[in-house]
Amino acid sequence: MPDPSPFVLVHSPLVGPSTWRPVAEELERLGRPAQVPDLDGALETAGPHWLRHARAAAAAVRPLPSGSRPVLVGHSGAGVLLPAIRTEAGRPVAAYLFVDAGLPRAGTSRASGGFARTLRELHAAGGRYPSWTDDDLRELVPDPERRRRLLSEMRPQPPEFWAEAPPVPPGWPDAPCAYLRFTPNPAYDAAAAAARRRGWAYRELPGGHFHALVAPGEVAAALVGLAEAAH
Repeated sequence: MPDPSPFVLVHSPLVGPSTWRPVAEELERLGRPAQVPDLDGALETAGPHWLRHARAAAAAVRPLPSGSRPVLVGHSGAGVLLPAIRTEAGRPVAAYLFVDAGLPRAGTSRASGGFARTLRELHAAGGRYPSWTDDDLRELVPDPERRRRLLSEMRPQPPEFWAEAPPVPPGWPDAPCAYLRFTPNPAYDAAAAAARRRGWAYRELPGGHFHALVAPGEVAAALVGLAEAAH
């Protein structure tokens, strides 16, 4: 029987790897290998933000055993990076899993509409995003230690980050896709609806955007189920 596909859990560029570590531990308990790359691991290299982030994640994929096909999992803003991560890793993947995430769209920047206008005004006034406080996240992440780590890894991004359009290679997706949505969270209504229209494996879990820090066992089990359903 072949070894199970390893999971590569990619965090949003706005936060850090601690958002996935409890789920990685739960996956390991289920007998599923899991990697949590740090997207800031290649920031010393040149190039746009999306490329540096993709290279950092790909560095965790390349050393995996030859012949194994990883499951790439992207949370939130990491969703649009998954095709680039696969390209930079230079090896096939078993599946792409999007968790409360945006979907890759060629030529589309990370911010649009009202959110883009809000960001422009914020940056013009010298502000940063995100700039969450402990009070902002207390309801979403009740555990004080996990909330503290999340806040300590918060990574506000500059205007050029939001204007980037991470590329989508021709012929993508080259592997099955699935979507895990945390509800009620209207921010990803359109992405979730698009995933269902495309016939992807799909599941919803009641919870906030950082539900992986609240119920990591539940999220790990959902990821395993979606990865198997997507094959």
